[in-house]
Amino acid sequence: MRLRHIEVIQAILQTGHLGTAAEWLQLSVGDVDAALKDAEQQLGFMLFASVRGRLQATRETLELQAEIAHVYEALEPVQRLASRLKHPHAPTLRALCTPPLANQLLPHSIALLRRRFQDTPCNLSSQTTREIVRSLLLHEADVGLSLHDPEHPQIHSTVLAQGKLQLLAPHGWLKPKQKYIALQELAGQSMIGLEGQDPLSRLLDAKLQALRPQPVVQTRVQTYQMMRSLVEAGEGLAVVDPFTAFGAREAGLDACPVSPPILISLYALTLKDGVTTPALNALLEIVTQKAEGLLASDTKPLTPTP
Repeated sequence: MRLRHIEVIQAILQTGHLGTAAEWLQLSVGDVDAALKDAEQQLGFMLFASVRGRLQATRETLELQAEIAHVYEALEPVQRLASRLKHPHAPTLRALCTPPLANQLLPHSIALLRRRFQDTPCNLSSQTTREIVRSLLLHEADVGLSLHDPEHPQIHSTVLAQGKLQLLAPHGWLKPKQKYIALQELAGQSMIGLEGQDPLSRLLDAKLQALRPQPVVQTRVQTYQMMRSLVEAGEGLAVVDPFTAFGAREAGLDACPVSPPILISLYALTLKDGVTTPALNALLEIVTQKAEGLLASDTKPLTPTP
C-alpha cells in the first residue's frame, strides 16, 4: 500500500463516509473513491462495506487498523516539521507549566497570545518543575512556568506574580464573607498533606506541625490538584496554591487565604543563555496580567451561593 491508501483508509475509519473523508483530506470524492478501489485491488480484498448509508470496516480492515494507525501517527512529526519549514519566520513557541497552572492560567494566556501572533505555532505541556528544567537544558522548551524556583545555575527565574496559600474546604465549611482563616483554627482538623521536598512544602508542614493539637493527616499526595480532588471527595481540608483555589471556588468549594499569610510566587523559567522572541516576551506579559487578575480574587471574601 502507498501512503495515500493509508490516509484514505484512516480517514474513512474515522468518518464512515466518502464525502466527509474527502473534506478531511481536502480531496475530491472521486479521488478518495479511486484511491480506495486501488488499495482494494492491490490487497485483493474489500476494505469497507456499505451498511445503512455508512462505510463499515471489514474484518480484514479491522485487523489492519492498529498498524495503519501507527503509520498514520508516525507521519504527524513530518507534517509538523514541514509546516515549520514553510513558515521559517514563525518558530514554534514551546511552553511548559506545572499542573496547578495547566487548567486555566497557561491555556487562557496562550489563547490571548494567538490573537496577536496568529502565525506562531504553540506547543503546550504540563510537567513537574524538575522535568521543566531538564527540557530547558535539552533545548526542548523555550519557557516554563512554575510555583517553585529550581535555583539551577543555568536557569533564569523571574517572578511574574505573587499570591497567598489558601485553605480549601467543602462548600459551607467557611463562613459567608470570610476574608481569611487563622492557621490556629486548623488545629486538630482532618487535613490532606502535600508530599514534597521544596522549601514551601517544608515551611507549610512546619507551621501545621507546630499547631496544638496537630492536624490529623491520613493522606498525602504529590500535587495541589490531587489535594483539591480529595477535598471534593470529603477527605478533609487542604492548603493549596491560589490558582488551584481559584478553580475550586468556581466549582463550588470554599477557599480563603490563611493568616498569617504564606506567600507563593509564580516563576518564569528560561535558559540564561536562551534566545527570546517577541512571542515569548508577549506570552510572559500576558501571563503576568492574567495571573495578577486571578490572584486579585485572594482579597475577595466568600459570598453565599444563591
